Amino acid sequence: MKILVINTGSSSIKYKLFDMDYHHKVMASGIVEKIGEDTSFLIHRRALSDGSGFDEKTEEGLIADHYEAMSCIVDLLVDSEHGSIKDKKEISAVGHRVVHGGEAFHSPTIIKKAVIKAIEKNIPLAPLHNPSNLIGIKVAGLTFPDTLQVAVFDTAFHQTMPMKAFLYALPLEMYKKNGIRRYGFHGTSHAYIAERAADYMEQPLAELNLITIHLGNGASMAAIKEGKCVDTTMGMTPLAGLVMGTRSGDIDPALPLFIADHFGMSLKDIDRLLNNDSGLKGLCGSNDMREVIDKKDAGDDRAKIALEIYAYRIKKYIGAYFAVLGNLDAVVFTAGIGENAPYIRELCCSGLNGLGIEIDSKRNNMIGNGIREISSPGSKAKILIIPTDEELKIAQETKRVIEK
Repeated sequence: MKILVINTGSSSIKYKLFDMDYHHKVMASGIVEKIGEDTSFLIHRRALSDGSGFDEKTEEGLIADHYEAMSCIVDLLVDSEHGSIKDKKEISAVGHRVVHGGEAFHSPTIIKKAVIKAIEKNIPLAPLHNPSNLIGIKVAGLTFPDTLQVAVFDTAFHQTMPMKAFLYALPLEMYKKNGIRRYGFHGTSHAYIAERAADYMEQPLAELNLITIHLGNGASMAAIKEGKCVDTTMGMTPLAGLVMGTRSGDIDPALPLFIADHFGMSLKDIDRLLNNDSGLKGLCGSNDMREVIDKKDAGDDRAKIALEIYAYRIKKYIGAYFAVLGNLDAVVFTAGIGENAPYIRELCCSGLNGLGIEIDSKRNNMIGNGIREISSPGSKAKILIIPTDEELKIAQETKRVIEK
């Protein structure tokens, strides 16, 4: 069984082709960027037959729209020189990342007209993402008319949260009529690393309590009790919770009103400020964690305090989620920063010995691949680094759905 996973943005399509019958092997992957702009870019990687790696083909030129981009992807997948398959009919299903499923979707689902309408209905909840996801669904449907399409939702994993965790203290009618509530995001990543943690610990996921920490340019945490999400840091939008690359995370709800009054900024300007010009970027001028750490090492005080604020927010949520869970089996770090920034992991976990969370500095600073355990031998809860693979999780969920 071969499954193509697609993640569509407003001017991009990321893709990965898996052979699910051969150890979930990645047969090909790539991205088309700057669709509809003067110069578009395509990078395609094909797995070499001897398993030694990938060869890469790059192209640039005008790609007018997403349909043309999808056609280019298919041409490369079946190309006699760079292709991985002989015919697009070899693809059993296409799995789509869809950011917001609202309350309509608690699990992945085969895409039909009613599903498309429900995704459209949730556009107000994710105006930057759901329209692009719908474009991907449309062009894939035209390109693969006889192939099953499956939607996998970022929000689905968090739909097990109890009402006390997802409701805001606003008039209840605003939730009932307009769906205003906490939804959470990065659910595919949190679900994937939770499952991998259970495999590593050789225990059923349903018996584990975990705190999962996804740290990329966007960042979120989840409290997982007996295998199910019971709380998460992001809210109705991906702005809430942790300090991120360019997003503020949690702030005083009255701050936008204060900013509007004292800085003469419009709602659109404030939205841009909180989403694009805050977080690490706002605090020290860079949203690249590697640059921020380099600045700190060079003596930059703004970078130092930015990192302290970043880690302090994470540490506070670890404490809060420990209280929610009652007991804890493991803390799991993932994504670009979570997997590759030992300084951040140490800053987040230092001083948590009273909760039974004790990091081993030597193990934390060791370079390695795959799952790594960085807790001290005496730590009651394990501290793990688990590389995330959202595309593989989407492929696995797609396979599960179409085999029902």
